[in-house]
Parts: sequence; C-alpha cells; structure tokens
Amino acid sequence: MAPTASIRLGTASPSTQPTTAATLAQLDQLAWKAALKKIDILLLPEAYIGGYPRGTAFGCLMGSRSSQGRDEYLRYFNSAVDLGDTVGDGAGAGAAWLGRELPRTNPPTSTNPDTATETETETTPSRGDGTRETLEGIARATGVFLVTGCIEKAGGSLYCAVLYVCPTRGVLGKRRKVMPTATERLVWAQGSASTLRAVSTVIRGVRLNLAAAVCWENYMPLVRQALYAQNVNLYLAPTADGRDTWLPLMRTVAIEGRCFVVSSNMCVRGAGGRRRAEDELEAAADESDDDAQTLQDPDYAPPLHRRRNSLLTPEGFEIALPSPFTPQRPRPAKRRQSVFDEDGNEIVLPCCDQDHDNDEGDTVSPPTTSAGLRSRCKPFAPKHLHHSGHAHDGFTSAPLTAETNSEEFVSRGGSSIVSPFGDVLAGPQWEDDEGLLFADVDFDDCIRGRLDLDTAGSYSRNDSFKFSVQGLDLSPLPY
Repeated sequence: MAPTASIRLGTASPSTQPTTAATLAQLDQLAWKAALKKIDILLLPEAYIGGYPRGTAFGCLMGSRSSQGRDEYLRYFNSAVDLGDTVGDGAGAGAAWLGRELPRTNPPTSTNPDTATETETETTPSRGDGTRETLEGIARATGVFLVTGCIEKAGGSLYCAVLYVCPTRGVLGKRRKVMPTATERLVWAQGSASTLRAVSTVIRGVRLNLAAAVCWENYMPLVRQALYAQNVNLYLAPTADGRDTWLPLMRTVAIEGRCFVVSSNMCVRGAGGRRRAEDELEAAADESDDDAQTLQDPDYAPPLHRRRNSLLTPEGFEIALPSPFTPQRPRPAKRRQSVFDEDGNEIVLPCCDQDHDNDEGDTVSPPTTSAGLRSRCKPFAPKHLHHSGHAHDGFTSAPLTAETNSEEFVSRGGSSIVSPFGDVLAGPQWEDDEGLLFADVDFDDCIRGRLDLDTAGSYSRNDSFKFSVQGLDLSPLPY
C-alpha cells in the first residue's frame, strides 16, 4: 500500500488592517507567502475581514443606547463585507448562493443595462461587493486553499462568518457563527446550525473533510459533536481568544475528534507596539539609504547584530533557543511558578517571585505546598485598566486591557496546529503578526487514532444516545 501524501497545514496571526481593501491586500500577500512555503491550506482568524471590535460596547448600557454608539455601529456595518447572500433563517440561501443561482442585484458596469456588453455583465459581480470574487481569485492564483473569518452583512444584520475557498472550485461553503459570545450579541446575529455542514476537498490524492467551529463555539460540546459526526479529519478553530487556556482546549478537541486541529487568532499591536514597528521600519529605511556610501568605505566592517539562536529539526521545523544571559542584557522576565495540591491538581502562582530578591535582600524560594502559597503570596490587587484604541474602516476599537500589556499588544495571537493525539505540531504563535506557522501531516494518523476512540462511531453508544441538529445532515463523509 502506497504511503499517504503529506499535506502542509498553515496558519497565521495577522490583524485586520485600517480598511477592508488593505486587509484583502494583506491576505493576498499572506497567500503568496504560503504558496512559496508550499502550504496547502491556510487558516486566518475570526472576523479577520471586517474586524473584531474588541473592547467596545457600541454605547450600550442596559436600557439605553447612545447616539455615538449608533454612529460607531454604522461605521462597523460599513466595514463588513457583502457576499451577496440573503438572511434566510440565519443560513442564507445555501446551495442557491453557492451555485450563483440567486437573481442579479448589481447592475452591469455600463450605465445602461440594456446596452451592456456580455463581457461587462460577466466581469461585474451579480451580487455583493466583489469580496467573494476577490478571495476566489487569490486562491486560484496562489493555489492555496483559504479558510478565513469575516464579518458578513446581509439585510440589516451582521454575521460572524467563515469562508472555505478552494483554488479550483471557488467557494465551497460558508458558515455563520451560531452563538456569538457575550457582548458580541450586541452586533452579531445568530447564524443557523445548518451551516455547520463540513466540506470536502482532495489534495494530492488525500481527501480532507473540514469544518470550522468559531471561538467559543468550541466550548459547546454539541457543536463539536456535530462536526465529529460528519467524520471531519481537519477541524478549524478561528478565534479571538488569546488566553493560555485556549491551547489545552485545542488539544482536547484534537484527541476527542481524532482529527488535526488548526487554530488562528489575531495578533494586534497596542499603541506602543505600533510605535515600535514604525520606528523599526524607519530605521531600516535609514540604513538602506546609507548602504551605498557605507560599503564604499575601505575601513568599513559590518556590525555584529545579535541574532536569536535556533536549530532545525529533521522535519524542517525551526526551534528558537534562548539567548545566553549577559550583564548587558536585561534580566530575564519572571517565569510563573506552580504547586500541586493533595489531589494532584496544579495551581499556578502568578504573584510569587522566583529567584529574585525580596525587600530585605534575601532570595525568595518558591513555596511547595498550598499552605506555603497562602503564606508567601501577596493579596491580588487588580491593576488600573485603560483604553488603547485603533481604527478599522473608520470605526474605533477601544480595547480594555491591563496596563502591563496594552502598550505592546492588545491581543498576542496564539495560533497553533495540533495532531490527532494532542501533540502540538506548531505554535502557539505569540506576538507575531507577520509570520506563518505550518506543519507537514499524515492524515492516516486520524485513522490510526480511531483504533481506540471514535466519538461519533464505536465510542458514541448511538444505540442509547440520540443526537440530531435541525437542518443539518449528520451523515459521515467518506475518507
């Protein structure tokens, strides 16, 4: 039996740009970078096109809405994309939208529709603002299968959506988030569970059944089961959650579904981070201007720049090694400590110093028991929180973040790739809004994992437990 071809899965942590056009241009650049790295499938974050309005409440309080908040919602609505779909029951027009069977709503380029040429009619999208056609063009040109989050407007409502874009067949599917989280429900309507339908594609003879659960939908066991039941072997999780607790969830999903899991979250710079990035670009430009004159100097010797140490694994993955500590370098950041209680549970100690001097000049050693924890740790005092805003297509997102992080990063990212056995193959990608993560995987591992766990089959006891989803066919897709 011939070995299964290796598939290269990719993800990234880019942030939404100031305009939708700029975001699509960035997406195009990422897709070309992915193509150069021979990535087959690239996942991008939740709400990447259109923007995630982190930190804003759109002027809403219980029982009141402000005029400023309504103006802010107007700007956010205008930054969303029109994919030419309908509202329907939250699912849109389904197959009719996919097959471009809906009636034309956009006039041809010609001002007179009666005299428009056939070419003008074909090149003008029949519905929507052209975003669908742009994404299909990017996938076709680069050969990369794209899965991206976007904010879709249909009628007068907004939906948090995910698009599956094939290089050869165009958009294969679109789903809308069924349960916006907390205050997301102020501005995002609920999508239909029928859009949880998985899609299939074949890459180098390997059939992939893929579906996405968006952000905290991954905390909904029945949503996860709906995807497992369709026999997905590639589970996608675009998110806005950059906490340390996210990666353990992704590892659980991978083991539970015996599938590869790819997650993507935006890395968004705060005011300080943007200033630093701009300073680096300006410094790079100054160095470039001086290059010609400097290289002509016979006494010129190139400066020694400190580079991070790294090594390559046999599989081609780069592993960064910590730089040696020298007196010239700042003291390394504190590492978190933990203890185990009597039941074997790990307790993280974020407030205790490790190998740092206390007020009396003595070295503080970490406690090893819960009693030691209570005696050594200072009472928690929340730091002052403040706003640090940035613009998306004219609307302002004012994230509420801790004082220690708001200057550098509003969201640190954390994109990752996990195997069906829960091994982290790549990531998490912290504080990197430009790079790509990828891993070469063997989808036969999903079958190997089914030897002892098939949550939608032999391990489901479906003779006793009955599961159905309104409007969704749960028949398992073949491999």
